[in-house]
Amino acid sequence: MSSHFTRRIAPWSLLTAAALAAAGCGGGPSAAEPAPAAAPAPVTLSAENVAIVEDRTLQAGPEVSGTLRARRAAALRAEVSGAVLEVLAQPGDRVKDGQLLARIDDSALAEALLAARSGVAAARNNLTVAESNARRARTLAEAGALSTQAAEEAEAGLEAARAGFADAQARHSQAQQMAGKTRVRAPFTGFVGGRQVSAGDVVSPGTPLFTVIDPTRLEFEAAVPASLVSEVATGAAVSFRVTGFGDGFQGKVDRVSPEVDPATGQVRFYVDVPNQDGRLLAGLYAQGRVATERRQAPSAPETAVDTSSKPPTVMKVADGKVQKVPVEVVVRDDVAGAVGFGKGVKPGDVLVLGSARGTLAEGAAVQVALPADRAKGRRTPAAGAEAKAN
Repeated sequence: MSSHFTRRIAPWSLLTAAALAAAGCGGGPSAAEPAPAAAPAPVTLSAENVAIVEDRTLQAGPEVSGTLRARRAAALRAEVSGAVLEVLAQPGDRVKDGQLLARIDDSALAEALLAARSGVAAARNNLTVAESNARRARTLAEAGALSTQAAEEAEAGLEAARAGFADAQARHSQAQQMAGKTRVRAPFTGFVGGRQVSAGDVVSPGTPLFTVIDPTRLEFEAAVPASLVSEVATGAAVSFRVTGFGDGFQGKVDRVSPEVDPATGQVRFYVDVPNQDGRLLAGLYAQGRVATERRQAPSAPETAVDTSSKPPTVMKVADGKVQKVPVEVVVRDDVAGAVGFGKGVKPGDVLVLGSARGTLAEGAAVQVALPADRAKGRRTPAAGAEAKAN
């Protein structure tokens, strides 16, 4: 019986011994567990993907767009017929008031002027004779040596001579004016904006010749919906950017149209734009805003804000990780492309922008590569995380 018990427990004893031997060799249960996974490497955000919150003054108001044009411009056209003998100005030339721009052949008009001058001389002689006849007739009539009818005829001849002399003078003046129109001159001091004629061209009255503009004062023509016209008042400040020149330009509303355009439902207004340095050019497209509100607040580019959530949120980098933070937007500057915050962030905070904001999950590890000029005087979020880890 004892031998049977021994045979049945022997396998258990062997298993127990094997287990104890394995334990003695250090192969316990902890050695069989898998090693923890390594933490993912931080995502590097370049300077284009982040913005530092800054305290600045933002403006809000109706957004407008339109074209710059010179407040004073002249389209010069030919007033007489003839061949263009000489062109003395080119587009971009600065010209003074009265400066000669072109000459048109005046040979035919010179002959007409000469004929008119001769006509004045003849009419003057006729007038002199008629005056002498009238004086003589009056003297004879008073002495009874000439009939009243003859004296009246002499007076009538004098009036006709006076009318003829006046007509001759008018014809001479007109001929002088026409001859003077063969000289095309600048109507004011400014610049030649365009030239539509060349030497040798044959022109007739109405043919375009030059465009002269005064660029020292421009006008920004824009429009707003009728529902916003109350926010556009004469004298209101307008901030705008110009294609090719960026932003930073200022003007004031000079006048507002007294009627609504029935086709568009908008009201046109005109902004006076000083341009003494001639930097801006007529014809450029401008986009801006009538400044109805100014407010200083912590601000960042509008692409840092997710407006689809209520309240709006931003992705802030703190201690090397991304945090989703609700914010209050108190002002939106469409011209600067920035928003001002009432709460949620403070100056110096680093926010994730645009597409990078949509690809990062809350809590993701990041490091920010800021340029030296932006990182100077402050620690980057990555540097802060490293300092805390050490």
